[in-house]
Amino acid sequence: MADIKISGRKLSVTDEMRERVDEKIGNALKVFDIQPMSADVVLRVDKNPSNPDRRSCEVTVYVRDRVVRVSSSAEDIDAAIDEAAGKVTRQIRKYKTKVLDRRTRAPRPAATMSVDDLADLIEDVPEDEQLVREKYIDLVPMTEEEALIQTDLIGHGFYVFENATTGLINVIYRRRNGGYGIIKPKLESEDGID
Repeated sequence: MADIKISGRKLSVTDEMRERVDEKIGNALKVFDIQPMSADVVLRVDKNPSNPDRRSCEVTVYVRDRVVRVSSSAEDIDAAIDEAAGKVTRQIRKYKTKVLDRRTRAPRPAATMSVDDLADLIEDVPEDEQLVREKYIDLVPMTEEEALIQTDLIGHGFYVFENATTGLINVIYRRRNGGYGIIKPKLESEDGID
């Protein structure tokens, strides 16, 4: 069974809420029986009275070396949990069919980047702008297709990854007019110039 950590933001998590999360999210994770798997569930209340869907449930599932993230909002916390459980089921099914069923590929070792390497990538921020969040990521070698799948699974507008073919860092991003784009270092183009 997957390890589920439950926390509340602007909300005290009751035993009934814990039981509902364990039942709904736990059952959604049990169906797929992928090891190792763990989940973080955040229950939240938005204090903005103009927002009708003030209760939300955010679920982040760690499946092997991938992350599946879903969020749902409703007027009632139980409804938000139920909706999030349904989304988790769909996303993990997508993960399992697109990623795990590729039996022909050999497993690749995880790549790591040192703190000094990351520090070299950060530019100076003007004093009038503030860096409000710092996030560390594990760079895992993968193909562009696998990165597209991961971008879709986590629900972000972009995804940073190590290109398994070239060994360089690439960024997949969702375009405003539809579709996806990829940002590659000039080193990857055939002549080094775009």
